[in-house]
Amino acid sequence: QVQLVESGGGFVRPGDSLRLACTASGGTFTTYSMAWFRQAPGKERECVAAIRWSDNNKFYTESTKGRFTISRDRAKNTVWLDLNSLKPEETAVYFCALNTRWRPIQSTIKSRQTYDSWGQGTQVTVSS
Repeated sequence: QVQLVESGGGFVRPGDSLRLACTASGGTFTTYSMAWFRQAPGKERECVAAIRWSDNNKFYTESTKGRFTISRDRAKNTVWLDLNSLKPEETAVYFCALNTRWRPIQSTIKSRQTYDSWGQGTQVTVSS
């Protein structure tokens, strides 16, 4: 049974930074991609960044480009998300997701349906 363990959320002021981490473990699996999604109260869960394991190809949603950075350590099955210049409207629960089924293309790497394992979520609150 694959487990995803997230860490790094918290309370920050607007303009501050955070680093989220997620490690996948348990059983034997092949990682094709990992991603970070976020869900604010009353809103749909959206992909903010994703990374294809084989070639480090990355996806960012338009609103996070230039401020968020996703990175990975293949040997440790770990993915990080560096969040910079955070805004109050980015307050949400951030979820890590793992895809062990297929190599995604650019149009599918951001889709919820691509991911078969999810972390429990970590709260990020941005407020003055």
